[in-house]
Amino acid sequence: MTTAAQRPDIVSETFGSSKDPTILLIMGAMASMSWWPEAFCRQLAGRGRFVIRYDNRDTGLSTKYPPGAPPYAFEDMVDDAMRVLDDHGIARAHVAGMSMGGMLAQSVALKYPERVGALTVISSSPLGVDTSGLPGTTEAYKEHSAQGADIDWSNRDQVLDFMVKDARAIASTRHPFDEERTRAMIEADYDRSGGLASATNHFLLKGGGPQRTVRDLRAPLLVIHGSADPLFPIEHGEALAKAVPGARLVKIEGGGHELHRNDWPQIVETIAAHGQR
Repeated sequence: MTTAAQRPDIVSETFGSSKDPTILLIMGAMASMSWWPEAFCRQLAGRGRFVIRYDNRDTGLSTKYPPGAPPYAFEDMVDDAMRVLDDHGIARAHVAGMSMGGMLAQSVALKYPERVGALTVISSSPLGVDTSGLPGTTEAYKEHSAQGADIDWSNRDQVLDFMVKDARAIASTRHPFDEERTRAMIEADYDRSGGLASATNHFLLKGGGPQRTVRDLRAPLLVIHGSADPLFPIEHGEALAKAVPGARLVKIEGGGHELHRNDWPQIVETIAAHGQR
């Protein structure tokens, strides 16, 4: 676990007025705040929300560690989220997380229930619930993902090509894949982050195990999940919603493991409405 002396710098950015209700956005593995697109955040802020996005440790401009042996655990990333709220003087927020960020968000709500007024989990899987009977990652995505072992993560061209292929592999089956926009975003993220090698540490983290279960959640839960998600098939979102009394499940038809621009109106509206409940 990270000691106080080793606490990382966690870089964040805000949109909207701090007088409005806060939404804290937590992104997933290997992902900086850039994966919550600025235009998406501005749309949420336009719904009367104070939006905070941040770079997970080992991504973006936040503290990074040598790849291969992260000196921190999943639990430390849970605490990072609270430190971001503290940095902005926020006592209570609507916390929204995607993918691994969705698991972090669940843990935040369970560990710090007094700080979480509402919870949104996007494209993720339930904590502390037996998911062994649910469909796993698709074979097609497994084949693509295995190629990551052969990537030289210090080689910019190799990394960019792989990440664009990854974005395509998890993309919506309903909407066209915008390779030009996707590549531009990944290039900007790579250059801003100084490379993505340290971000691979996220796949080596320990913790986040069954000591907590979403069945103990107290915050109102919204689950948003793509019906064509190849990483966490829709059954994971259904299981999460089923495990929490009163939870609401919103399916994005044809949605992959992504925030596709064509789906933003539905996603933004749903998140903003949930925060008002």
